Amino acid sequence: MPSDAAPAIRRLSPDPVGPTTVVDEYGVDRPRPADRPWVTVCMVASLDGSIALDGASGGLGNANDRAVLATMRTVVDVVIVGAATAAGEGYGPPKRPDLRIGVVTNSGRIDATSPLFTSGAGFVITNEHAEIPSGVDTLRTGDREVDLAAAVERLPHLIPGVTHVQAEGGPTLNGALAAADLVDEICLTVSPHVVGGDAARLTSGAPERGLGYEPAHVLLDDEGYLFTRWVRRRD
Repeated sequence: MPSDAAPAIRRLSPDPVGPTTVVDEYGVDRPRPADRPWVTVCMVASLDGSIALDGASGGLGNANDRAVLATMRTVVDVVIVGAATAAGEGYGPPKRPDLRIGVVTNSGRIDATSPLFTSGAGFVITNEHAEIPSGVDTLRTGDREVDLAAAVERLPHLIPGVTHVQAEGGPTLNGALAAADLVDEICLTVSPHVVGGDAARLTSGAPERGLGYEPAHVLLDDEGYLFTRWVRRRD
């Protein structure tokens, strides 16, 4: 079982320094595109590219990886997550009372009785035709498939003041965001494990393309985890 104690962490790039903290490295300001919120994908992956161990991402992380997610949830305005990931990872109400979590689904199959939705923290992002239980806040874009570009652009209409959105998987949602070139930043923890198996990669279903990113930082902790932050090149 992973330890709750956070091992020491230091910055390798840029300007190597040590020790540093997750809060100092991830709690930084992000610019906002002119026409939509900034979008971050926050994930963990093994050395061989797996994003899950025994069916869940938690087995790949350590205390610092959990701190990255917790820190990022203090600086974003909205979290979006695929319906399968929300169900499989047991998403509930976030610790931050004003943080909303949008569950992305084309089928409309959600559990409206789960604590995520009964708390009022959860809302649904879906297409124009999916049947969603009454009483659940819903953002609809796209005919039969969710139009993620339109959904991200319209989020401030549902939740005023949104400037930063964090996507937490799964790979199908990440792939759809990449396909629409909506991913401004990737916070990727590299777990020092080889998993094998047939778990998905970071993105799934996106067309092959060469989207360019540049490193904002690379950190290393005493358990061998790499913590990387990549920002989209828009030149």
